[in-house]
Amino acid sequence: MEQYCQLILEYKLLVKTGTYPRTHSLTRLINELSKINPKIRELIEKEDYLILLTKLEDAYIGARYLPRRYSEVEARILYRFVNEVFRSIVERI
Repeated sequence: MEQYCQLILEYKLLVKTGTYPRTHSLTRLINELSKINPKIRELIEKEDYLILLTKLEDAYIGARYLPRRYSEVEARILYRFVNEVFRSIVERI
């Protein structure tokens, strides 16, 4: 899910600006994209959304470097956020 979010943000930046920063930080990519379209800032200004985004960022790091397991409930919550909220906001850009 994190990589999906990362790739769609990078794609939007590439289409709009011709480049994107080499980072795994969703919040940094959103900040860069918000310079073009401020509406995406909703993802980092709403506290609930920001918490879920940082949880996705942590999952990326945890999956690669830490022996962290995620529960089915956590996965469902993140999936619902990515599918219903994140995707609909980013697709409008």
